[in-house]
Amino acid sequence: MDESHSADNAMVPAWTADYSGNNGIMADKAAFTIGELSREFGVTLRALRFYENKGLISPQREGLNRLYSDGDRTRLALILKGKKLGFTLGEIRQMIAAEEGNADDKALTLSREKCLEQIEMLERQKAEIEEGLGELRRIYAELSGKLEAR
Repeated sequence: MDESHSADNAMVPAWTADYSGNNGIMADKAAFTIGELSREFGVTLRALRFYENKGLISPQREGLNRLYSDGDRTRLALILKGKKLGFTLGEIRQMIAAEEGNADDKALTLSREKCLEQIEMLERQKAEIEEGLGELRRIYAELSGKLEAR
């Protein structure tokens, strides 16, 4: 086997580094409420319920209250980091499973090759956004000129 190829495809656990959320102040707690996690990570309650519905986090129930474990908090941080990096929820689920050792044959490992794919995708999105911004600035300037001409 070619060693350079296997090095390119080796799993990189670096994507899980720095998962402490915005400030990490609550990292030592045993359980977190939905409101606490919402505030710490800057996400809506609806987003947390959505991730629960998708099976990405699994809070315990105490009556109508949800209590999230430190593991749920860690997974939430990884979900948000994965989204920021442009991964789909399906890909994030596979990477979390691989990281937690619950991976099956379909588990997605983060390789140098996958990083390059994500970089290329984000660069394309950035170019599209820049193009859209340029067009909106042109239209705004044109509309401003028409207003001034009146």
